[in-house]
Amino acid sequence: MTTKEINIAYQEYKSVDELNPEDRELAAEAIKAMEGAYAPYSHFHVGAAVRMSNGQIVRGANQENAAFPSGLCAERTAMFAASARYPDKDMLSIAIAGGVMGRLGHEPATPCGACRQVMAQYQAKSGKPMSILMVAADQILKFEKVDDILPLIFKSI
Repeated sequence: MTTKEINIAYQEYKSVDELNPEDRELAAEAIKAMEGAYAPYSHFHVGAAVRMSNGQIVRGANQENAAFPSGLCAERTAMFAASARYPDKDMLSIAIAGGVMGRLGHEPATPCGACRQVMAQYQAKSGKPMSILMVAADQILKFEKVDDILPLIFKSI
């Protein structure tokens, strides 16, 4: 038997003002995307913004439904819209922001497993790393690639 470790590197910022201009813009778009959330049950609004290789930014927001499995996360609404709108372009980065009743939370909202796997699929499709920003009022986390938030990515298809 061999014991191994997985180490994950990421950057932590205290405010959006510390981000580079591109990341600051993407974070602002994710925060704005929270306005499009439909969350009558959880009241937890999540916005996501995807930067495409052509420079365009596509936003998405979580959408709840009384039949709970029928809703969809902000990350996937943004990525699916981006892929449908720009099928030949790569996704370079995604920012995620969330909070109760549309107010940005104090801790970052982190993507669910399904969203992480969809990110992994689009990263693999492009052949380039896709960075992830998790944005909160008091803390922003930046990961350089999906592998950092989803070690041992499922890719055996």
